[in-house]
Amino acid sequence: MSFDALMVLSFGGPEGPDDVRPFLENVTRGRGVPPERLDEVAEHYLHFGGVSPLNRLNQDIIAAVEAELKRWGIDMPVYFGNRNWHPLVEDTVARMAADGVHRALVLATSAYGGYSACRQYDEDIVRARTAFGDGAPDLVKLRQFFDHPLFVEAAADAVRGAYDELPPNTRDAARLVFTAHSIPTAADAAAGPAEGDGHRYSRQVAEASRLVAEAVGVPEFDVVWQSRSGPPQVPWLEPDIVDHLETVRAGGARAVVVCPIGFVSDHLEVIWDLDTEARQRAGELGMAFTRTATVGPDPRFAELVVELVREHTEGLPARKCSSLPAAGCTVNGEPCATGCCAPVRPRSS
Repeated sequence: MSFDALMVLSFGGPEGPDDVRPFLENVTRGRGVPPERLDEVAEHYLHFGGVSPLNRLNQDIIAAVEAELKRWGIDMPVYFGNRNWHPLVEDTVARMAADGVHRALVLATSAYGGYSACRQYDEDIVRARTAFGDGAPDLVKLRQFFDHPLFVEAAADAVRGAYDELPPNTRDAARLVFTAHSIPTAADAAAGPAEGDGHRYSRQVAEASRLVAEAVGVPEFDVVWQSRSGPPQVPWLEPDIVDHLETVRAGGARAVVVCPIGFVSDHLEVIWDLDTEARQRAGELGMAFTRTATVGPDPRFAELVVELVREHTEGLPARKCSSLPAAGCTVNGEPCATGCCAPVRPRSS
């Protein structure tokens, strides 16, 4: 099938102090997040000069994907759009149309299912095409890739590298902990009963963690969560990484290797919640701490993206390391399965 372009569709991040509050208001629109919580998160961004590393890292991914496309002789320009900050996906779709793009593939920079990780990107596509109106390019989103062998291999090598950074006398007593962004438990359950739990975000995160640990040869590991932002009365996936470090230490670990398996690139949540808060807590508990690199900068990630593209352009078979559904592929934002990854809306009072 013929495609004119590829769009990398991501979360977005502020580029300076004046962007932080408007960005956070975009992120939380319609969710009823109290202003004091926005102030708290804003301080995390301002700690790093108000700049998220995400846009720069996505530009690096785009450059690597462009080089990989060229290596395969695929003539396909790569565009960049965001959900919450510039370049906004609406503007990118308009630019694609002006450039004569009629049909494009879309890489959402999340490996997983679930509402925020997958379905919300479908909503972004619908919103952008609706904003443009008649003549908007057809947009086909690439599938989820949490169990793609290149994703697993890159994450496994990152774990090996993190072990090598530990003091030699702590490596045998180090605990491997995988972490991903927490979500409300109700949202995690909204995979759709007809699909089983294979579409569930938590199930896919656990499977990716298992595959990586198996590749490294670590038989025991933990899967935990981070960065929850909801009111305390709403149940979210637990345990939190910082709280879990106490359990790790109580179990006799002298060091911890943390792998942010839920993130393709270093979001602010990675460099604050892990590199700052979790590292500090580990130090207070007397444990050595190391955090693995995310997979986005690894050359194999660009190879993975181009392989996903070739599944559509050349009919390449989907490579997977698990039996969970290879879902997430959508056309113009239509859900890939009825009821899959539906949003959980707050109840009216």
